[in-house]
Amino acid sequence: MNPAEAVLPLVIRTDADPAATDAFVRARPDGTPFHLQAWLDAIEAGTRQRAHMLAAERGGRIVGVLPLTAMRSMLFGKAMVSSGFAVGGGVLADEAGVAGALIDAGWALAERLGCPSLELRGGSLPEGAGWQHKTESHAGFVRTLAADDDSELKAIPRKQRAEVRKALASDMTVDLGTGRAERAAHYAVYAESVRNLGTPVFPARLFAAVLDRFGDDADILTVRHRGKPIASVLSLYHNGTVMPYWGGGTREARTVRANELMYFALMRHARGRGCTAFDFGRSKFGTGPFAYKKNWGFEPQPLAYAVRSADGVEAREINPLSPKYRAQIAVWKKLPLWLANRLGPPLARGLG
Repeated sequence: MNPAEAVLPLVIRTDADPAATDAFVRARPDGTPFHLQAWLDAIEAGTRQRAHMLAAERGGRIVGVLPLTAMRSMLFGKAMVSSGFAVGGGVLADEAGVAGALIDAGWALAERLGCPSLELRGGSLPEGAGWQHKTESHAGFVRTLAADDDSELKAIPRKQRAEVRKALASDMTVDLGTGRAERAAHYAVYAESVRNLGTPVFPARLFAAVLDRFGDDADILTVRHRGKPIASVLSLYHNGTVMPYWGGGTREARTVRANELMYFALMRHARGRGCTAFDFGRSKFGTGPFAYKKNWGFEPQPLAYAVRSADGVEAREINPLSPKYRAQIAVWKKLPLWLANRLGPPLARGLG
């Protein structure tokens, strides 16, 4: 920082220019799609959960941001989350003092809006009384993309590589796009996938809002078998990294290795777009998705989150592995798909 700038007052704003906050995020290696105004706008439009961007300014220059979503749910309670419906977020700041000021402002906003807890999913984590850190629940999986298909295959451990080769030799096809047909195919596949896992599906308008607001920085890749979509993923692109974010497959997908084709085809597509890294997202330790990503040769990196709750208030619990949800998940898996798709979105909009 310029020494002369350090003496200027720090101002926390809720009305900063989105172009300026986005430029700040994109200039930082630790910035994510979930720190961008497009994400906040999409979440608000797609779930009707109120979004807020706190920005720290010094001398008219952005020096830190904290994206927030005020979550409200009849079933899961209230919380201020950074960032809502995201696997990342938290504070981005040029210095510790700026980070602290933004976190204090985030807590004050949570109190003012009646949210009894503040969840930070990454970024600069606060210390001190009232804050709990969580480092044992989730891991992230990121690695560099190889230079070509042959090198990419060699980067995959032998057993998984054999599965990918079989998928590549199959008669399945791959489609890419963001149009009405691609959106419908993705939602149908994703909805069935999460129903099979016992999880309510997000509203279709959430996916549409993300695609609309991210423009060329988001797309859908779908794998079809005999013309039928059986695996599909909505991916985000940010600073040279592709992130397959909302993806899934039908039961048929596993039998024909559609997921193997989907992720390998996405690596190829991302490389063609100029991406250099593949972010496989987060998974909980000890779960099937965690093991699956390791099988692809990705090394897990523990993720650090922080949460603060008001005195005498328990932080909300939305972990699907929690014993308290075991019975509900078992019932949800057995619902007819049409019923799960009708009941799911109103519930899922409170899960962010």
